[in-house]
Amino acid sequence: MASMASSTFFLSFSFLVHCLTITAKKTYIVHMKRQDKPLSFETHHDRYSSSLQSLSAAPADSLIYSYTTAFNGFAASLEQEQAESLSRSDSVLGVYEDTVYTLHTTRTPQFLGIDAEFGLWAGHNTQQIEQASRDVIIGVLDTGVWPESKSFDDSDMSAVPSKWRGECESAPDFSPKLCNKKLIGARSFSKGYHMATGGGGIYKKPREIESPRDKDGHGTHTASTAAGSHVANASLLGYASGTARGMATHARIATYKVCWETGCFGSDILAGMDRAIQDGVDVLSLSLGGGSAPYYRDTIAVGAFTAMEKGIFVSCSAGNSGPAKATLANVAPWIMTVGAGTLDRDFPAYAVLGNNIRYNGVSLYSGQGMGKKPVGLVYNKDNSSSNLCLAGSLDPELVRGKVVVCDRGTNARVEKGAVVRDAGGIGMILANTPVNGEELVADSHLLPAVAVGRKDGDLIREYARSDPNPTAALLFGGTLLNVRPSPVVAAFSSRGPNMVTPQILKPDVIGPGVNILAAWSEAIGPTGLPKDTRKTKFNIMSGTSMSCPHISGLAALIKAAYPEWSPSAIKSALMTTAYTQDNSNSSLRDAADGSLSNPWAHGAGHVDPQKALSPGLVYDISTEEYIAFLCSLGYTIDHVQTIVKRPNITCSTKYKDPGELNYPSFSVLFGDKRVVRYTRELTNVGPARSTYKVTVNGPSTVGISVNPRALFFRSVGEKKRYTVTFVAKRGTIPRATFEFGSIVWGSAQNQVKSPVSFSWTSFES
Repeated sequence: MASMASSTFFLSFSFLVHCLTITAKKTYIVHMKRQDKPLSFETHHDRYSSSLQSLSAAPADSLIYSYTTAFNGFAASLEQEQAESLSRSDSVLGVYEDTVYTLHTTRTPQFLGIDAEFGLWAGHNTQQIEQASRDVIIGVLDTGVWPESKSFDDSDMSAVPSKWRGECESAPDFSPKLCNKKLIGARSFSKGYHMATGGGGIYKKPREIESPRDKDGHGTHTASTAAGSHVANASLLGYASGTARGMATHARIATYKVCWETGCFGSDILAGMDRAIQDGVDVLSLSLGGGSAPYYRDTIAVGAFTAMEKGIFVSCSAGNSGPAKATLANVAPWIMTVGAGTLDRDFPAYAVLGNNIRYNGVSLYSGQGMGKKPVGLVYNKDNSSSNLCLAGSLDPELVRGKVVVCDRGTNARVEKGAVVRDAGGIGMILANTPVNGEELVADSHLLPAVAVGRKDGDLIREYARSDPNPTAALLFGGTLLNVRPSPVVAAFSSRGPNMVTPQILKPDVIGPGVNILAAWSEAIGPTGLPKDTRKTKFNIMSGTSMSCPHISGLAALIKAAYPEWSPSAIKSALMTTAYTQDNSNSSLRDAADGSLSNPWAHGAGHVDPQKALSPGLVYDISTEEYIAFLCSLGYTIDHVQTIVKRPNITCSTKYKDPGELNYPSFSVLFGDKRVVRYTRELTNVGPARSTYKVTVNGPSTVGISVNPRALFFRSVGEKKRYTVTFVAKRGTIPRATFEFGSIVWGSAQNQVKSPVSFSWTSFES
């Protein structure tokens, strides 16, 4: 006790000395008004440095980043008074404290149907699209890359595209020679992280090496998912054995390390996006995010707007805060917001209790196991911290040599197993609580462990509590394919409604995000725990972090097939061709409780790559239309300029309702209105002389009419408009405050489907 008290005093004293000797500073992102660079300054960096000194009396070395493409402005280390002084300047649009974002993690090509040898879309075959994708560059903003992975082998790659302006940085643990014709760029951005961690002071963590190398594994996993090369005999310690490959196997990869031990700082993310746009990427993939905020305060949204304007497709993870409603991240309409679903592959494991009842679960445990002989089973019903298997909560006398039941939640799933092992336990049953429902996520535990759903978990807990001598044995079943039903929406996948702009339905789509095998960093074990000394070249992970790069890679394939398409057209193709039925021909279900899913969980549905390459019609959106959308949100001109980065924005053209944006889905808010009317424009990217007829589906409480009910396209590229009117019927009471429907334009070859959500009450954030 005395030792703890003295160490606490020492830390407190050290902290006080640190505060007295070093002025408290924070990183601020400063939005400057768009101005031409005065001739007296050689670079924007010089201009911003001068502005910083003259406006806030901050020294020149306070400037951390100067942004030139994704953003007008800079990041600086400032005292609060200096930041306030800057914000009063007429040349400054806004000054915001740096935000910390988090990573969104917790058999794919075959499941998606892009491994077949037949043609992917009309008039082209697999070989042609792979050839075309060699000119497409995917920029991945994440934790860096493990360049030695075979997933980045370039043995069948042609020369790097001449448009590429990026590079591979040199670092103590990273040679530029590690890059090749597959991995063509690797950079790191850490100034925001270093400012926040205080440069390794007494009470801060020591600095990580400034390097593009991935010490976490997440970035290597996402990059190889998007565009990894074929690797035969890949597995995680024997699980999911087969050929690993990315979505666009011949596309190029450039990695931008913006995430560090303590998170991903907005100033670093913005610097990474700024550089990636200048380097010449075609697709940006970001498996990270924060809470929802107005678009002018959202670093990713601001950077993504510039990317979109320059023809770059931006794919972001929706977040892992489901199944709670209104938990989405990255909801800007110019971003592809990606939720997560399951694959048709599972890793079965079983808990056999002393009452001879066998409960089904999942596991990626790969050790010797505990044998078939039952051992004692323990569940502490009185202590919540030991129920959760938090560090130091288990009594070794109670758990030694036994299987421990641990409630899911609070600490990491794999950490619970380590806590059990350290206390002398020989096995773990990880039991879901109501928050997780029936969703099962497999982990590579350090000891024999089985994860079970809430219902089975409750039965196991009750057995452990009530039986005078409870026992259990844990058995492992390897890899199981062709699982039905699949896909199922992951319980962790964040849900709508969209709280930033309720008139835009989000997420956009779901993709594979549960138990995904991809390349891994050899600097860390498969659990990510410091005590996990195992090394593996591949790992199985879950999260919307995993579904996002699937869509990034698919976007690269569509970009290869149709280089002239805008990011909005590519997004539309992926959305309007998505499916909402699983492999048992039933409507998609929600893993949280087994109920039917809805567009607030799955958006337009699960992506279908083959159909997305021949969508028939697309909903295209120009930069000017996005500006009209922003002007309809009630933002000031300065706020709109922050996002759009143009000096002459007047908002003379704006929508009466943000829902008028030409989006591929509809979110209808009745509120105090009974009638909502939207006009949409469709562009023909299919055959000439095509006729489409409309079919509508909706709740009985809403009348839906479309005019005209048929569209005839004489030529490719022709545009046609239609108006849809939604009427909340008088005298009918909706069963809930929200309902769903769809609008489908069908021809002989194509079904162009848009989901619709209906809400009768206002959203409040």
